[in-house]
Amino acid sequence: MKKKLALALAAVMVLSMALTSCGNDSKPSSSGGSSTSGGGSSVSSGGSESGLSPKEGGTSLTFTTGGETGTYYGFGSVIAGKVTDLTSTSVKAISSNGSDANIKAMQLGDAQIGFSQSDVMVYAYNGERTFTEAVTDFSVVANLYMEQVQIVTLDPDIKTVADLKGKRVSVGASGSGVYFNAVDILGAYGLDIEKDITPTYQSFGDSTEALKDGQIDAAFVVAGAPTTAVTDLASGRDVYLVSLDQEHIDALIEASPYYSPATISKDVYGAAEDATTVAIGAVVIARDDVSEADVYNFLYGTFEDIPNLSHGKAAELDLEFASSVTSIGYHPGAVAYFADKGITVSGK
Repeated sequence: MKKKLALALAAVMVLSMALTSCGNDSKPSSSGGSSTSGGGSSVSSGGSESGLSPKEGGTSLTFTTGGETGTYYGFGSVIAGKVTDLTSTSVKAISSNGSDANIKAMQLGDAQIGFSQSDVMVYAYNGERTFTEAVTDFSVVANLYMEQVQIVTLDPDIKTVADLKGKRVSVGASGSGVYFNAVDILGAYGLDIEKDITPTYQSFGDSTEALKDGQIDAAFVVAGAPTTAVTDLASGRDVYLVSLDQEHIDALIEASPYYSPATISKDVYGAAEDATTVAIGAVVIARDDVSEADVYNFLYGTFEDIPNLSHGKAAELDLEFASSVTSIGYHPGAVAYFADKGITVSGK
């Protein structure tokens, strides 16, 4: 009798343990803005599924991005939240006037990390264009995605870049990455930004508002498509993207090898046809004096839980692309992270 009672109690205990295990399958979501969304498994601060762990001793970083209706700010805010959730490093993403302003903010010590177009990064490092002196106290964290040059208009008669002659065109903030792109592309078509168009110097959001109000005829928007400002403009309006022809794309790339051919699908903004254009890398850079732990943690938060990064650009994240910059050396924290992923990059 005692033997039967013992066996019965043992069976109850086994069943109870099994039920308890089933009840603990789900993990609590992280407390920050990038909480777990469907499909992916969450990653705790104890380590990722790849076996890596974030570094201890992280500090607080200010991350300069771009305008509030652009991809830099939207995606940067999501990354900042994820890094803060998963590591000992706290990141605050703030809006800015883009690449040029971000590099200058890091120079002044107002930010420790920021986005830059790959071309503007090199201009700064070499002391070219608006940078009268070389800025060399920063290094690469990662190349995140390609951002497309989008020439946006509501006028169906503007079909080519040549058609911009004599038009009112927003070319981004003065000295911004967008401005440099506008100079390059207009120049490839023999147009001078000051003589052949009437330029305005506006953010993406201001540009699209000006298009709505008929104050300008077209706008250069350089950001990962879809871009919030353009998506909002396309709501209830027919938006047209001006294509570049292959001859001028080839000439542009020969003169400025930072560019790559790109296509924006007609489905992105509900356009009548695909747009042929060029794209440029969106790179995260950091001051050289940012700690190795903080940069390692930034990359950990960006790449170790991609399924739960709640932004469309997360699907474009790729370690090989992230480690592909050769024009400027990588930060020691990035060198260490990529080494742990089996990738060798050159440090400064």
